[in-house]
Amino acid sequence: MTKQNIPSHIAIIMDGNRRWARARNLPDIKGHEKGTEMLEKAVEVADKIGVRTVTVYALSTENIKKRAKREVASLFQLMRSSYHSKFKRMMENGVRIDILGELKGLPSFIKRIIEAIKKTYIKNESIKLNIALNYGSKTELVKAIKDIVKEGIDVDKINEQIIGRHLYTNGQPDPELVIRTGGRSRLSNFLLWQTAYSEFYFTKTLWPDFDEKELKKAITWYQEQKRNFGK
Repeated sequence: MTKQNIPSHIAIIMDGNRRWARARNLPDIKGHEKGTEMLEKAVEVADKIGVRTVTVYALSTENIKKRAKREVASLFQLMRSSYHSKFKRMMENGVRIDILGELKGLPSFIKRIIEAIKKTYIKNESIKLNIALNYGSKTELVKAIKDIVKEGIDVDKINEQIIGRHLYTNGQPDPELVIRTGGRSRLSNFLLWQTAYSEFYFTKTLWPDFDEKELKKAITWYQEQKRNFGK
């Protein structure tokens, strides 16, 4: 990895927590706990090498609807504990955290945490961390279209910029690099609009094993790609 051509925005689909835990005969939640530890480390490494934004897929709308209620409840409790044990520390160290997704359907204590995160003053901001929670890209696009219609914007004036302003990522650059861990090769309804020209890096490494070496390996791969944006 060189110091030149570092992607300013990396999006990560953190896949493989449950498989990591089951391979060790541990409860699924232990995999998610380990995954949260790796997230904090990944953001720290990304900050050091010059990445300005990291967006991670934490919990999709499909996860909430289709996974066992006990597992989803455990994940929400993990977010509560992570807020106190990790997120606060990260924000004190200059990490600005934002939550992308729908608040509707989330437990009230999670909504309070999100509100507290948004109100936190970040001194000497160094990197931005977007956490996609109760997020689905199709839902995001439908919401954007509905908001545009409600605003009465003339149909002939609707363009990519107007749509972009109505997405959760309004004002942020699109990710140059998308990383998916865990051996799957799909987007799973993640940032469909924003990743139109992203480079996709798929690895079999499970997220709890995705350490500094693996992140730098992904960035090195990115640096070797020729990006021509349709030219």
